[in-house]
Amino acid sequence: MKLKAGFLFLTATGAGDDGPTWVKTKGVDLLVIPVNTYAEAEARAKWAVEEEGCAALELCGGFGNKGAARIAACVSVPVGTVRFDIHPGLGNASGDTLFDK
Repeated sequence: MKLKAGFLFLTATGAGDDGPTWVKTKGVDLLVIPVNTYAEAEARAKWAVEEEGCAALELCGGFGNKGAARIAACVSVPVGTVRFDIHPGLGNASGDTLFDK
């Protein structure tokens, strides 16, 4: 059976990002979802699970501990993370200091 999963990544652009978009392979259909805040990520995570049928979610390294906990608490599927305590793409900061809105 093919896995349908979502990957949420943080962008600091505020608006106008393309997506979400599907990347489909023989074994996995991955819904790639750009978000700008943890609050937006919570809403998109719920949408991905409830409306798009994602059976698992993965979060980019920009999500800090608080952000990952917020997403895990709002959905009923496994949530995994790519881990950076400080993210090189975020000026060596944690997402907790930038996106916790």
